[in-house]
Amino acid sequence: MEKHAANTAGRDFFVGDIHGQYDLLMEAMQRVAFDKKVDRLFSVGDLIDRGADSFKCLSLAFEPWFYGVRGNHEMLALNALEQGGKHWDLWLANGGTWALSENIKEVKQILGEALRHLPYFREVELEDGVRIGLVHAEPPHDWSEIEQADTEQLVWGRTRIKQRDDSPVANIHAVIVGHTIIERPVALGNVLYIDTGAFHTGRLTLIDAREVFQ
Repeated sequence: MEKHAANTAGRDFFVGDIHGQYDLLMEAMQRVAFDKKVDRLFSVGDLIDRGADSFKCLSLAFEPWFYGVRGNHEMLALNALEQGGKHWDLWLANGGTWALSENIKEVKQILGEALRHLPYFREVELEDGVRIGLVHAEPPHDWSEIEQADTEQLVWGRTRIKQRDDSPVANIHAVIVGHTIIERPVALGNVLYIDTGAFHTGRLTLIDAREVFQ
């Protein structure tokens, strides 16, 4: 498990699905006066697809201030580039066409390296001992079982939000997720959804970790 101790030097932020909207991210960071030397940015995944700057956004995985988890779009790309065929068609149909104007060999190489920095989940501690989990789509009902969780659920799951299930995830204070587009950030139990559809709404949610419980 990727665990992050409290950031005593700066602030922590969570950002929704970026989907190639590099400029939107830079604007959002500028608005909060993000300091790359001491602040940390935690991403719920889907750095790529649907946006023209997907390659640039994939490279965020290598920044020392950026901590992402992998989303279903990173997995779509991986399957497409490794297996081709129907996986390739599926990726292109879901926003992977940006790769056609890049060097495909290079995209495959950078994606492979980026995924080493994009685990399925992370856990962030705040200064008061509060622990916040991070997955792309859907956490298990008990955070202590995250290591054994079904990875399909972590990157593709939508059961909780479809059923409006507001039962809290046990053994964690809150979990931040993306994947499902909502108009504005919404909490179901202690799970906070922050994907506001940046690629078609132009709204990218960036939230200060201290505001998660407000």
